[in-house]
Amino acid sequence: MTDNELIWRIAGGSGDGIDSTSQNFAKALMWSGLNVFTHRHYPSRIRGGHTYVEVRAKDEPVQSRGDGYNFLLALGDSFARNPQEEAYYGKEELKPLYENFDDLREGGVLLYDEGLLDDEDVDEIGLEEAAEENNWHVVPMDLRGIAKEHGREIMRNTAGIGATAAILDISTDEFEKLIKQNMSGDMQEANLNVLHDAYEAASELDVDHDIEVPEGSHDEEQVILSGSNAISYGAIDEGCRFISGYPMTPWTDVFTIMSQHLPSFGGISEQVEDEIAAAALALGASHAGVKAMSGSSGGGFALMSEPLGLAEMTETPIVLVEAMRAGPSTGMPTKPEQADLEHVLYTSQGDSARVVFAPANIRECYTQTRSAFRIAYEYQIPAIVIYDQKIQGELRNLPASHFDEEPNADPGSVLTEEEIQDAAHHSSGKFQRFLHEPEDGSNVSPRSVPGQKDGRFLATGNEHNPSGHISEDPENRIAQMNRRLNKLDDIRADLDENTSHQTYHGPEDADYGILVWGSQQGTVFEAVDRLNENGHSVKALGVSDMAPYPKEEVSEWLESVDEALVVEMNATAQFRGLTQKELGKYGDKMSSLLKYNGNPFEPAEIVDGFESSIDGEELAASNMKYVPAAGD
Repeated sequence: MTDNELIWRIAGGSGDGIDSTSQNFAKALMWSGLNVFTHRHYPSRIRGGHTYVEVRAKDEPVQSRGDGYNFLLALGDSFARNPQEEAYYGKEELKPLYENFDDLREGGVLLYDEGLLDDEDVDEIGLEEAAEENNWHVVPMDLRGIAKEHGREIMRNTAGIGATAAILDISTDEFEKLIKQNMSGDMQEANLNVLHDAYEAASELDVDHDIEVPEGSHDEEQVILSGSNAISYGAIDEGCRFISGYPMTPWTDVFTIMSQHLPSFGGISEQVEDEIAAAALALGASHAGVKAMSGSSGGGFALMSEPLGLAEMTETPIVLVEAMRAGPSTGMPTKPEQADLEHVLYTSQGDSARVVFAPANIRECYTQTRSAFRIAYEYQIPAIVIYDQKIQGELRNLPASHFDEEPNADPGSVLTEEEIQDAAHHSSGKFQRFLHEPEDGSNVSPRSVPGQKDGRFLATGNEHNPSGHISEDPENRIAQMNRRLNKLDDIRADLDENTSHQTYHGPEDADYGILVWGSQQGTVFEAVDRLNENGHSVKALGVSDMAPYPKEEVSEWLESVDEALVVEMNATAQFRGLTQKELGKYGDKMSSLLKYNGNPFEPAEIVDGFESSIDGEELAASNMKYVPAAGD
């Protein structure tokens, strides 16, 4: 927990506008000069069910959710299930209030809508006792009543923002600007009136809290966006002009954003009947010469295993994205987990030849998606971007200049028609697309696309000879298999020389290390800062290259520490297992801190996990699991 920050949580039911309201709140704080980070929690229901969003705001860069929060705006659940189902689900109208008790910091403010949550119900959940115990400042307001005075009760969210601004002594200027930007006519006027009335009503209340909202400023223009936005923009800037898919949470965001923007760049998006068709259609588009992508989440990605194997065998470049969620099977569709790593690394048939990147934040989502396209189309190999629901939905600000990189429409290792004339051909006239030993000395055979003169070849899922004809000759099999797999060594050398995706944090000479991958990187980095402030000697390494694995970088880092704690959101320590598979001799140095309850780590949990592991003590929190190093 740190001072001089606001962590504001808005809670209600799915369909109550919680997400859009939080986005506007975050944007207004960013416009006022602060740095923001959001964390979203929602059920797998279209309407109803407790949902909340946290907005963390500081005057310095924010890279993680915080420890708990200090202001709750509880609107209640307008779409609760039938009361007859209370035996199974409890009183859903009240869940946005009482299910948030555990995380509200001591001395925090709890503003709730008494227009939906009446006194009798609130008494039943023990709010008065909890408030007294934790010194909470409880503020009941009839937000729905204020909204109804100017039209519809849906404007209760605007009333909640107005009341929040008054209690925290925040100017309403930026909120007014957003209303004017997003609305017009009677709706704009009504929301402005609701905002002002709620502000005035809350200003008359005596809420003696000690929350200090920081002040800040930005040196350059900022934008606020999610990992889904960044993946989409990276794909478009790297020349992707085709996407096919089938909706599945949380991958749907990327598919939707791409579908909205591709037509303005002359591109095409197709929603198809299932994920097999989605991957196959994108593969066909790529075979025809277009930079293409598809993707899904857990179960949907499983259906893509056959097209993925076909892409590997035919050496057709394609980029797939896999948005992890808690499994197995349907699992918890809207909760984050990092348990699809092995699934993505090894899905398909036989010995796989693919590239897998795991970006850790919004910056990396953009840059590593661009890397995925570059590598896929230069080396004729499928590339996968793996991320999770946490990155998919969280918003943060960053400079707009981050996206000023030049676009790249280069199709990669495709020959021109003139070059095809000088390339190797079989006596039958067929282009030798799959040469055992390409003339340039690389492992990448020259590629043609349909329609190019003298570029005809066969593309089959069977093992094949240089012209693409089916072949089960042992020597041909060895040559083709070795060449495909040897690309991974070339790619590793390329990445090591040009584009390191690993991120270092903390003092270089630290005694202890924390190893992390994907979305937990920012949280680990904040925890490392706290640990060093507390007198420990700790550094961290965030790894993004899952395949080909950065053996040299990680090995050198592991050599430099006495012990390493591997932090990840799954029950079976999949990333630690991958690291031990690639770097077996370090198995006795690495222990694991695991969390798999559907919520991402908080910085304090990692601090506790590290200190407990060093001191040999039991974890204070029951929602995590510690697994000692091999041999301990």
